[in-house]
Amino acid sequence: MLERLGKMFSGRQEERKDNTFDQAGIIPHHVAVIMDGNGRWAKKRNLPRVAGHHQGMKTVKDVVKAADEIGVGVLTMYAFSTENWKRPKDEVEFLMKLPQEFLSTELVELVERNVRIRMIGSREGLPSHTLKALIEAEEKTKNNTGLQLNFALNYGGRDEILKATKEIAQLIAQGKLTPEQIDEETIASHLYTQGIPEPDLLIRTSGEIRISNFMLWQLAYTEFWFTDVYWPDFSREHFVQAIAEYQGRARRYGAV
Repeated sequence: MLERLGKMFSGRQEERKDNTFDQAGIIPHHVAVIMDGNGRWAKKRNLPRVAGHHQGMKTVKDVVKAADEIGVGVLTMYAFSTENWKRPKDEVEFLMKLPQEFLSTELVELVERNVRIRMIGSREGLPSHTLKALIEAEEKTKNNTGLQLNFALNYGGRDEILKATKEIAQLIAQGKLTPEQIDEETIASHLYTQGIPEPDLLIRTSGEIRISNFMLWQLAYTEFWFTDVYWPDFSREHFVQAIAEYQGRARRYGAV
């Protein structure tokens, strides 16, 4: 028991020898990813932090392809948090250019793969070029029926819950809703993730064991998978390993 707990909280997943998953087994419908470790990856190589972010963008392409081919229904990537505005100005400016760069090179293939793109998070404060690229991608893929790719940008779990609370309070003040009518569905319908199923599996890279203000409402019954691998080094094999370990878990939702 103690050995098992040690593995759970060490942040290091036990290496599987085959790195395969059961194709006939349960595939998580929604996989969320906290892409962490870009800066440390760059520092380790004596490169500027932005080099890590650029390399991480290539990993996004590989993971999207893997998720699509494996049969994941929804993939959510935590790209930029509400706290990330505190980073150096030049780094923030670089990060705000990445969605445009990624979509300008990958959107054609994503459309061919029948991928639907959606941004979740606050659109206030985003540079016009960043918002324009995301809106165009959403528009061009809105009728696609394959993998749904969500980019959590300018997203924070507390901000999301605060937004929902204010909107519900306003409805009550307008007489359109009573406190007695509020339930979990009411709250969920006012989140940025409205209409998106809750994640079945959360992956976080870089060895950190926390959720960093990500999907505070939605992760209630999500399975967590942590790895020491920095995001730029994360590969299809690591993604498959996470799926395989998910398949070996029993989700009881509080039951026995």
